[in-house]
Amino acid sequence: MASGKILRQLLKAGTAGNKDEFRRASEAIIEEERQKQHHLLANDLEKILYSDSLPMTAPALSRLAGPVPTDKERGLPLLDVSTPKRSLDELVLSKNKIIMIEEFLEEHRRSDVLKSYGMKPSNKIIFFGPPGCGKTLTAEVIAFELDMPLAVVRLDTLVSSYLGETAANLRKVFDYISSTPLVALFDEFDALGKERSDNSDHGELRRVVNAVLQMIDSYTGKSIIVAATNHEQILDSAIWRRFDDSIEFGLPNNETISKILKLKLRGVRRQFEIDNSDVIELFKNLSGADIERVCRRAIKRMILRNHEFLSLTDIEHAKDRESRQ
Repeated sequence: MASGKILRQLLKAGTAGNKDEFRRASEAIIEEERQKQHHLLANDLEKILYSDSLPMTAPALSRLAGPVPTDKERGLPLLDVSTPKRSLDELVLSKNKIIMIEEFLEEHRRSDVLKSYGMKPSNKIIFFGPPGCGKTLTAEVIAFELDMPLAVVRLDTLVSSYLGETAANLRKVFDYISSTPLVALFDEFDALGKERSDNSDHGELRRVVNAVLQMIDSYTGKSIIVAATNHEQILDSAIWRRFDDSIEFGLPNNETISKILKLKLRGVRRQFEIDNSDVIELFKNLSGADIERVCRRAIKRMILRNHEFLSLTDIEHAKDRESRQ
């Protein structure tokens, strides 16, 4: 643990908004940890300190470049922009998926190092897999960790009934995210990138896919583009080459189920152990979102019945209720 003197220095600098003093105090803490042979911690602190997002930066939303674009047809916003609230600590995925996300974040936190070698961080990534397995949450976590606003592209306003207007709306979105640093989430991306050989679609939708391909291909803006789909099998084959990275999100395995339960039942008194095989079995073949809903419903049941402990009966009842919805 850093000395009291340095910690007081750090807090004073943080509350006063003194960036230089904050950096000096932070560097002193890092050096102190290195001397204690805590090299992993020192490296992590160094990455945070020298990233582009220091604690005293202005709130992310205040850095937006102008108003959010709207569609011509109804005047509705094409993006929902918000401040992300959930951090990497709240992301429960398999170990290799977490490593992939951490590596993606490191590329952006140390982009200056990459640039010095003539390289740049990946800024176009596609997530695919069944619903409720963490794709949208991961986009929010990336935005939070990089101190960027999260902008969810609104497909209900982006896709227009007027000929050629959808491509025009797409152009507005790409022009905006090119000039404003944010994480742009294209959820349900299959609605824009459907296989062009599908004979059931008319020519307008094929033109939209062509426009998407061209805009993603030529994109060199300041934002990170995240596409997410539950139906990767219907995406046009040319879509995949336009992204720097792709990550598959699957249903949680036993280890991940256990981690989700520990997070969602944290602080709840229970009559069972989370790692018990019978408990894990109850959540088999459920998505992370499903597990969270079951836990929330079970806790409500426990509270409303004035029970002191959460029981397996509460869990089973909640799971049964969810399965019937």
